[in-house]
Amino acid sequence: MSENSCFSPLGAGVEASWPARAWLRDAACVGEDPELFFPLAERESDPQVARALAVCRRCRVLLACRSWAIEQGEDAGIWGATTAAQRRAISKEVRGGPAPRASSAWRSTHVRD
Repeated sequence: MSENSCFSPLGAGVEASWPARAWLRDAACVGEDPELFFPLAERESDPQVARALAVCRRCRVLLACRSWAIEQGEDAGIWGATTAAQRRAISKEVRGGPAPRASSAWRSTHVRD
């Protein structure tokens, strides 16, 4: 790996110097087992999901990660302390669709102002 690359859920050797992904070098998930962020079932009650979310919630680039995953349509794994279902709900809300009930409840407890 070059000195500008890092290990993240995006995969080994992702260049952190890429402007759209410069936040990767500061991600709390760097060095974590990527499998942690891709559980078989993305239920918050699942211990693996809880561990992944705990890593995300201590991350200083959480919002950049979440934004990237939403913009890219990332439909698998935990990104920016969100599951794929939560990101789909956020995307739908951003596109102007009706706000799903779970999304609004989730936002009130998880989105930083």
